[in-house]
Amino acid sequence: MKIVELLHYPVKSLPGTSLAQANVDGLGLAGDRRWMVVDETGMFLTFRDYSVMASIAVAINEAGIVLSHAVFGSVQIRTPGRGTPEASVTVWKDTVLARVADDAAHVFLSRIFGKPVRLVYMDDPKARRVDQDFGRSDDHTSFADAFSVLLTTTASLASLNRQLASPVEMRRFRPNIVVEAQTPWVEDTWRLVRIGNMQLRVVKSCTRCVMTTRDPDTGNQTDPQEPLRSLAKIHRSPKGKISFGQNLMPVGVGALHLGDEIEVLESGPSNLI
Repeated sequence: MKIVELLHYPVKSLPGTSLAQANVDGLGLAGDRRWMVVDETGMFLTFRDYSVMASIAVAINEAGIVLSHAVFGSVQIRTPGRGTPEASVTVWKDTVLARVADDAAHVFLSRIFGKPVRLVYMDDPKARRVDQDFGRSDDHTSFADAFSVLLTTTASLASLNRQLASPVEMRRFRPNIVVEAQTPWVEDTWRLVRIGNMQLRVVKSCTRCVMTTRDPDTGNQTDPQEPLRSLAKIHRSPKGKISFGQNLMPVGVGALHLGDEIEVLESGPSNLI
């Protein structure tokens, strides 16, 4: 088994970028989901509710990020440094302090969203702890939904696509690591893996929502039920949760590269719950 795709998503819910290699720390792939769009109250905005987010391209450079849009052009956003204003922002059940990007970001994004929004940046690597029902007390994550790294396998996607009249791409599931595997759902049994020069703990299967029903290029819903309905038939937990992929936490720091082989160091029964 080996890595066949590496992806990161600099701004939560905006399109991702394919990588040839990535440095990894406790928050996941370097630069992954460190930025987030929020409304005037500080609540995060998501592709689940705002299809326009699919139309905003993101590129990372040494200064920060560049946001681009087919109609509104592009803007360079510098990474906020120490001493820049902070704001209290909320992602799911967590409220944390984040640095506020400069006004150019707010103006640019507000025009696209058609309402006042802001862009914020997480500069404190210990600002947000993971769910303690699954993680450890010293586990922290970025603005990702739950954990630092999301892994999926080609075999599991192939198993799902055999159930669908219209196959879907892996991009629907927004993984960081895509592994070429031969056995569907084998990742459910992994507990600790070595990839390249680092180890990662497998902590929890990834529960899925209506975001997977949207075309990642347009943001439009292609089918209100698929692929969730078919996924529920073949990969549903005893408690009724529909899952695809596994959430991982890095053990230390390291780097990942396309082609890195995956070695399973510890395994157990399926972790679908």
